[in-house]
Amino acid sequence: MYLRHHRRFKNGKWHTYYSVVESRRTVSGQPVQRQVLYLGEINASQEDGWHRALEAFAPEVPPRPEPDLFTAARTLTPAEVNALAVRLAGMELRRPRAYGNCWLGCRLWHELNLDRFWNARLAADGRSGVPWAKVLELLVVNRLTDPGSEFRLHRQWFDRSAMDALLEVDAAAASKDRLYRCLDRIVEHRHDLFRHLRQRWQDLFAVHFDVLLYDLTSTYFEGLCEQIPLAKHGYSRDGRPDCRQVVLALIVTPEGLPLAYEVMPGNTSDKTTLAGFLRKIESLYGAARRTWVMDRGIPTEAVLTQMRQRGIDYLVGTPKGKLSAVERRLVERPWQAVQAGVEVKLTAESGEVWVLARSQSRQNKERAMRRRRLRKFFQGLLALRRSLPKRDLLLQRLGALKHDAGRAAQFVAVEIPTAKQAVTRQTFHYRLQAGKFKEAERLDGHYLLRSSLQAESPEVLWQRYTLLAQIEAAFKSLKSDLQVRPIYHQVQPRVEAHILVAFLGYALVATLAMHTRRHAPGLTPRAVLEQLAAIQMVDVHLPVTDGRWLVMPRYTVPQPEQRLLLEKLGLPLPDQPPPKIYPSQVAALASEREVPERDL
Repeated sequence: MYLRHHRRFKNGKWHTYYSVVESRRTVSGQPVQRQVLYLGEINASQEDGWHRALEAFAPEVPPRPEPDLFTAARTLTPAEVNALAVRLAGMELRRPRAYGNCWLGCRLWHELNLDRFWNARLAADGRSGVPWAKVLELLVVNRLTDPGSEFRLHRQWFDRSAMDALLEVDAAAASKDRLYRCLDRIVEHRHDLFRHLRQRWQDLFAVHFDVLLYDLTSTYFEGLCEQIPLAKHGYSRDGRPDCRQVVLALIVTPEGLPLAYEVMPGNTSDKTTLAGFLRKIESLYGAARRTWVMDRGIPTEAVLTQMRQRGIDYLVGTPKGKLSAVERRLVERPWQAVQAGVEVKLTAESGEVWVLARSQSRQNKERAMRRRRLRKFFQGLLALRRSLPKRDLLLQRLGALKHDAGRAAQFVAVEIPTAKQAVTRQTFHYRLQAGKFKEAERLDGHYLLRSSLQAESPEVLWQRYTLLAQIEAAFKSLKSDLQVRPIYHQVQPRVEAHILVAFLGYALVATLAMHTRRHAPGLTPRAVLEQLAAIQMVDVHLPVTDGRWLVMPRYTVPQPEQRLLLEKLGLPLPDQPPPKIYPSQVAALASEREVPERDL
């Protein structure tokens, strides 16, 4: 390690900034630098102190000798390892790093044959010889296990993970320029990837694709986004209307397997997206009889009419505005129980089926939410009535209260003074609109579905509609576990590549969920990854009596709960990596310079 400085002209004068940098040598012999610590501006005495500290931690060593032809480091056979005499007192454990969760991510990657898919489309990097497919696998496994920026992967995570042993690469694979250049190569293969994953899931799990779930969400940016045409202000589902965003449209199967996605401008209206996605799915997978399940607000009447004419089935939610009219037509029909606390009734008209559902738990939830907001709204109004601020300030505070109350504010009639009136208890008062409030509570827990599937029973239609929870879970995983938001990239190709890497990460999550659903019900993919993250890898360094060093990379023995989990999922851990023997002078240099172990 050494101290590096660079100069920058700012505010009319030159400034010098310092950082601690570590230098390593890759398999090809090229040096790779990694910033360990940024110091900023320091004075002369501090600079001298850092120089002395670095000399103490990394003393000067003689130039690296050329490896001898007959004593170079090599992999040992089990018989040779058992015949060596070592000094146990000199044993050292180096580089503890995460292994179990990274190994599982790599296993899922190979189970989906993504290594073959990307190797066929991404050539190796001619300068370093590192296959781009391995760099992409590194990016996706990082997104799956410990998501962060590409710079964080380069600077911290790669050294704290066992990806070097799992991918059989060195630090060159995690150089920041190589990570960014890998992002520039993958987006053009997106549609081929969709087709590959669909076929692979069909081969692995025999899933059917006759029911598709479709929904939209948004993800926002940090920064000005001046070079991203898709970044627009729009309705933010993340509660960040101050940030520019893009809209993500996603299609998943009822099992939660993602089939395709699309990145659209941030001001895209939900109801304008469906027609284009229907054409896209037909172009990718061919025309077939499919049922599309969607939430209200996505399809328009014109699109639904076209779907019926083309023989495309659908099941969609309907805004509550039509609930009262349909309820009057269904008043004479009996309720049918489909689940504890859930009842449905059905009517058919004009080539469609209308299903009215009533849920006791949903009713309790909606009433509790409305009453909680109304209680807070009334408390704010009471505080205003006691303080009686001036009219302009009253309007400002009243607007803030209505914003927090949301739709609950429509049940309260508020009378405010005119511009020429003073604010008094006679000119400023409020009351609950009891009739409107009772009608809303009567409809609580009711929701309306419409479908072209006239032959299906109301129970089947209701159960299919509840499958939308799978796509909500997919959005939650993308945003929380895989951290697709916020986006920090400031050029559009990198933004699309960032979303594709997150999509690949979710493909691994969904594949793991299929395994847990079959073999370990009740366990979530995130819980499995957290359990296996406790399996660490360390490098065991043993001095041999003849002056050489025996180096054994070893992962820790799984605990009983981890062994049970691996057994239930049918995931045996691989054999321990083979040990290597190093000449004494090469081992000494490796120890002092922290050169990654490799075959010379």
